[in-house]
Amino acid sequence: MWKRLHTFKIEVRDLATIRDVAKEAGVSVATVSRVINGSGYAHEDTRKAVIAAVEKLQYKPNEVARSLYKRKSKLVGLILPDITNPFFPEMARGIEDYLQREGYRLIFGNSDENRKKEREYLDTFLQNNVVGLIISTNEQDHTIFDNLTIPAVLLDRTAGHLPAVYSDQQQGGRLAAEILLARGAKEITIIRGPVEIKTVYERYLSAVSVLEDTDVKVHILDSALSYQGARKCAKEVFVKYPDTDGIIACNDIVAATILQEALAMGKRVPEDIQVIGYDNVSFTALLHPALSTIQQPAYEMGTKAAEILIKKINQEKLEEIHTVFPVSFIERGTTREVE
Repeated sequence: MWKRLHTFKIEVRDLATIRDVAKEAGVSVATVSRVINGSGYAHEDTRKAVIAAVEKLQYKPNEVARSLYKRKSKLVGLILPDITNPFFPEMARGIEDYLQREGYRLIFGNSDENRKKEREYLDTFLQNNVVGLIISTNEQDHTIFDNLTIPAVLLDRTAGHLPAVYSDQQQGGRLAAEILLARGAKEITIIRGPVEIKTVYERYLSAVSVLEDTDVKVHILDSALSYQGARKCAKEVFVKYPDTDGIIACNDIVAATILQEALAMGKRVPEDIQVIGYDNVSFTALLHPALSTIQQPAYEMGTKAAEILIKKINQEKLEEIHTVFPVSFIERGTTREVE
């Protein structure tokens, strides 16, 4: 038996244009532009008619087109290394929430720690008339900022001459090392992370400085900050250093991957091996056992970077050029109680 097929008509409405608003309100395009932008005179009745037409048609001005016309916008560009790293979305959310309260919009790009991509995004943002930049760049000499005519703030990175927001990496590395020592670790492996990323390298150096004057055996392995990079390191650590009883990881992704490998090998956590991550991203509390980690206040760091950028856009004086957030230890199930 044949079944009758029903067809449905889907109505697709085009986005309203400024000409549509002008026609609905019975005024010229120039008048609509004056009312929307708050520039020039418009009679009160005319203004009300334009606003009513805007609301009826749900008109949204094209921010990019308007910025190109006025040579000014409410757009801010954000460049982060990798949005798939759970640390950065929380930071980006802090930026976006603050900017929205101030009437700004955010456009975003992933750099993948690649200098060419950073410069390409920077060029794209400038072509779209962004009024400011927040960027987490890996460029050591920071020539990417040469000849910039708009304000820029570094996030989770540092440069002497630019406003920057970051956390206390030396405190973080020191905390991780002291905690494992206090909990009886005798053979500690530090997963260093990319040495070219200054913040990651600083926390590694700080941990080493605490451990080098003790009788604890210390090993060092490198890992990328991503899950793919961490998998190789997780297998390697237990082959090279089977007696490791303490891990200081360069971030939570690496720590979680090593935790997974340790459990798969039948190691007891935290009895046989203790693991400390870094960042305190949201999934760490959901692991079993839940991951002990060093917390960076990512959301607050993003909010502060946006606040500083708005001050720079408004040409306000900054009390301090660098803002450093303290870190803290979040104790969960991958570390033992103090002996």
